[in-house]
Amino acid sequence: MKNYLNFETDVKNLEDEIEKLKDPYNQDGLTEVDTKKISETQLELDKKLQDIYSNLDPWQITLVARHEDRPKSKFFIDNLFEDFIPLSGDRFYGEDKSVLVGFAKFNETSVLVIGQEKGNDLETRIERNFGMMRPEGYRKTIRLMKLANKFNIPVISFIDTPGAYPGVGAEERGQAEAIAKSIECCMELNVPTLAIIIGEGGSGGAIALASSNKVIMLENAIYSVISPEGCATILWRDPKKTLDAARAMKLSAKDLLELKVIDEIIPEPIGGAHRDKDLILDNVKKSIEDNLNEFLNMTREDVLNHRKDKFLKIGRNKGFVSQLDDISTLSMKKNKINIFIEKFFRNKNNLIILVIFLLLVLSSVYFL
Repeated sequence: MKNYLNFETDVKNLEDEIEKLKDPYNQDGLTEVDTKKISETQLELDKKLQDIYSNLDPWQITLVARHEDRPKSKFFIDNLFEDFIPLSGDRFYGEDKSVLVGFAKFNETSVLVIGQEKGNDLETRIERNFGMMRPEGYRKTIRLMKLANKFNIPVISFIDTPGAYPGVGAEERGQAEAIAKSIECCMELNVPTLAIIIGEGGSGGAIALASSNKVIMLENAIYSVISPEGCATILWRDPKKTLDAARAMKLSAKDLLELKVIDEIIPEPIGGAHRDKDLILDNVKKSIEDNLNEFLNMTREDVLNHRKDKFLKIGRNKGFVSQLDDISTLSMKKNKINIFIEKFFRNKNNLIILVIFLLLVLSSVYFL
């Protein structure tokens, strides 16, 4: 049974009509399939999908990113990689089933694959904790990323989580510290790292694994510091203002590419990735191949510097620094007036002169 979003009512009606046309025994008096009518309805369906998905607002994109039938990390791992060997445990507390981690082969090249997994039905979603990682999950990925770094193995992460798990137990076991350590580990690796956001990229739960050389998003994925519902509740105290929040947050792939927060958008089939999983597999595979090839001739030090420079450049195209090429500095851009004022107030004699001048002005006004 297909699942439809609230703005796909017309799509559902057309698809139901096509299914009825394909079964002549559901039609009164018909014993033949009307292929012409099916073709016409299919063309109408394709046009309707094109019209809807070419004009999605940010909140609708969020709904598509959360779609129940959207391909999950396990789907990509099973179909893009060979000889995947899942590894478990953080060697401190236990196993976290919300993240799949293991070594595999991609085009005969060894890679470490990390996938935040939400699950496909109620049973697996509960087992996977809806893709919300606990501290032991992050510590497991840290352990294996360090192992991959030791043996010069690239790291490929599939990001799909509403955020890190906020439960009491997770906080008691050091959730914030685990996320911080994961970000630190990602930034220190000397091997190429790719992060592909396939659905939701929520908060620190996503950035903990997305601090990569290349951050890539599927066309209808989202990447944000908080959910639109959470943002609307905090700013307006009204969770219904999700559209306003989603627009303000710039969480879509198109907006983030323009802001240079991400590096690439992988196109999806019309109607979302769940409508043609073979096509989305091909698109993701091509992206991984191209991005891994980009790092083939780089030394380990070059790879590290590439990642560092990428994050230092974010936000620098809006005039915050005086020299965009000098990314080693974080100093703010200052105009000549600000420089003159700073120099003027550093000199004590100038301050004395300014005070005397103000007193003379005030006294002259008083006597006049």
